Amino acid sequence: MNPNFLKNRTNILAAAALLSISNISAQTFSNFNYRGNDKIYNDNPLQADEFYSPILQGCYPDPSITKKGEDYYLVNSSFSMFPGVPIFTSKDLVNWKQVGHVLDRPSQLKVEKGGVSQGIYAPDIKYNKYNDTFYMITTQIAGGVGNMVVKTKDPEKGWSEVQKLNFDGIDPAIFFDDDGKAYIVHNDAPPKGTEQYQGHRVIKMWDYDLEKDQVVPGTDKIIVNGGVDLSQKPIWIEGPHLYKYKGKYYLMCAEGGTGGNHSEVIFMADSPKGPFIPAKNNPILTQRYFPKDRKEKVDWAGHADLVEGPNGQWYGVFLAIRPNVNNRVNKGRETFILPVDWSGTYPVFQNGLVPMKPKLKLPQGAQNQTGQNGFFPNGNFTYSDKLTDKNLDFRWIAMRGPRENFITITKNGVKINPFETNIKALAPVSALFHRLQHEDFETSVSLDFKPKSEKELAGITCYQSERFNYVFGITKKDKDFYMVLERTEKGESKLIASEKISWSKAFTLKVTGEEDMISFSYSADGKNFKSLGEPVSGDILSTDVAGGFTGSLIGLYSTSSNDIVPN
Repeated sequence: MNPNFLKNRTNILAAAALLSISNISAQTFSNFNYRGNDKIYNDNPLQADEFYSPILQGCYPDPSITKKGEDYYLVNSSFSMFPGVPIFTSKDLVNWKQVGHVLDRPSQLKVEKGGVSQGIYAPDIKYNKYNDTFYMITTQIAGGVGNMVVKTKDPEKGWSEVQKLNFDGIDPAIFFDDDGKAYIVHNDAPPKGTEQYQGHRVIKMWDYDLEKDQVVPGTDKIIVNGGVDLSQKPIWIEGPHLYKYKGKYYLMCAEGGTGGNHSEVIFMADSPKGPFIPAKNNPILTQRYFPKDRKEKVDWAGHADLVEGPNGQWYGVFLAIRPNVNNRVNKGRETFILPVDWSGTYPVFQNGLVPMKPKLKLPQGAQNQTGQNGFFPNGNFTYSDKLTDKNLDFRWIAMRGPRENFITITKNGVKINPFETNIKALAPVSALFHRLQHEDFETSVSLDFKPKSEKELAGITCYQSERFNYVFGITKKDKDFYMVLERTEKGESKLIASEKISWSKAFTLKVTGEEDMISFSYSADGKNFKSLGEPVSGDILSTDVAGGFTGSLIGLYSTSSNDIVPN
């Protein structure tokens, strides 16, 4: 079926749903502003021949990269965010434009009932020059999908429907050999009865039938058992990628778990099916050996992918974190890049085994245009959006369902028509999200809203998950209007502050983060702000507190199932 038909049908159904809730107060958000002011960027200004890493700040984990000609394409995990798998393009590995999402239709993404850290794990993107086709293969931990693949001739013009793949495990990646054959490698459990310790995993390989888009039954083979050295009980060998370089086959994997022991390791073989011999100098990338209190700390580095860059210089993209002053991980796992030295037998990340620096030298011939000419910003930047453009920016995402099901773009801003679910629901929620990208930040939005009952609320949510979040907004009790602030931790909610307000046609809501504290304030004139309560801890917005795999999101939020009761 034509994907455009499916999109149109979705929009028609969404419009019909909006007409049925005319008895609910509509609210219009406009003039969104986000500004980052992190010390690391102020202390490390760029020179003309430099750029910052991470190249994608905020929750852009598990990067995978491929190239066709001069064009590079990069994708990230998206979990239960909708649409899924953001895709970026670049010609120089420095300046990146988002060109959409790979999974942008409900038929492709079945995350309606998934927790925030379910959904799409570790996508792998690869271009097959033999049939001029791009493949994106991933694991969808939701909706009974499992391992899956989609493909396209043009990554910027939509992707196919999902083809389910007949194998278990996670983190699949595809490899196209010089003879036209294709293979899939992935993480899996050891054969039943052979697991030796908790975290013991294997890397498995299958032949892949390009005509049927399916693994070939009976071709599965374990090519790595446990990790580099099974006697050391390595944990969570995963995120495999297979490469061919100067006639040899290289298997690169993450090892150690996606936390403080995370690393990247490399193996080599004469055949795509092994045997694979680990490098003696493994790991080739990690940040686990250094003092915990080191300055400008980068940690958890691993889950990498390699690509040949301009002028033959190799590079690797990978995830890592930059904890705040209290060692919190509010921004989540971000996409970093380093040059790779492949002058020896095995590739090694340059400066990937010393404490990482925030700046890198530009690739030969590249100019830093981040934040200009449509390229994603980097460092300390300001992002402003009037929210009136009918083509809403790709960085605005929803949770568990299409944003088109609850938004209407008007000349005055975006109108969010509330669902009968609140932010704590394991269901689609009526909130537009923007990733948190800095430790020190200020974000504000204008809100035109007059609630009709205590069940209605609109405002801002600082969202780590359905069980860990803040809600800051306007609601009603009896005949009075209130500004409220609620903290939800482990699914338990507590009113932090509330204040009776005189209704104004529009309020400006502001959230300010400084180190590990967050402040909430509001203004009726856009100039004079009043704080609601005292600054609160950002602890519940951190991965190390909330668990899961996502960074924090800032949401423009509305609900017709409000359960916050003002004092």
